[in-house]
Amino acid sequence: MFADIGEELHIEGSLEQAVNEGVRLAYTEGYLRKSVLDPITRKNTLDNTPAVLHIRFVPGDKLLLTVVPKGFGSENMSRLVMLSPSAGLPGILDTIVSTVVSAGASACPPVVVGVGIGGTMETAALLAKRQLLRPLGEPAERSDLAEIEREALERINQTGIGPMGLGGITTALAVHIGALPTHIAGLPVAVNLQCHACRHASEEI
Repeated sequence: MFADIGEELHIEGSLEQAVNEGVRLAYTEGYLRKSVLDPITRKNTLDNTPAVLHIRFVPGDKLLLTVVPKGFGSENMSRLVMLSPSAGLPGILDTIVSTVVSAGASACPPVVVGVGIGGTMETAALLAKRQLLRPLGEPAERSDLAEIEREALERINQTGIGPMGLGGITTALAVHIGALPTHIAGLPVAVNLQCHACRHASEEI
């Protein structure tokens, strides 16, 4: 769940509690699979809470909520690499393509590929996930990133993995890339894979 909160908006009560209650109701009343558990005890919470909630503040007085129900088939195949700055663009492209190749059929291709370049370890990963929310195939605003997207998509679709790993020319539907300024000593690259069922919905309040 992503929450963009307007800087002029005042929310009474706990947004986190409200989100968790909404998730609980949606999953229990909608008879959806109970998929969330403790990582150590493996005990299921039985209602898919707590939700993963990413909050950022934006100009305005509105609240934009975006729900992203994402399975772990593709999440397990995602990757974060802390490249040496000397790896440069070739290293970035190789990381993107090799992540998809290593995933093979396990990520349920054709996939949508979200990529976060720069920032720090954690911000690169979150940036990669945010790229999955862009309209499918919409190029990055920066022309250099749009060119990397095009080249990465072309290379991925030349692998021949194809839908569900059965072979073909469509292994990825889109590559979406975002970039953040980073430290002179680093080049973080996060690749977040999403299966062809790229579901998300937004509501502004």
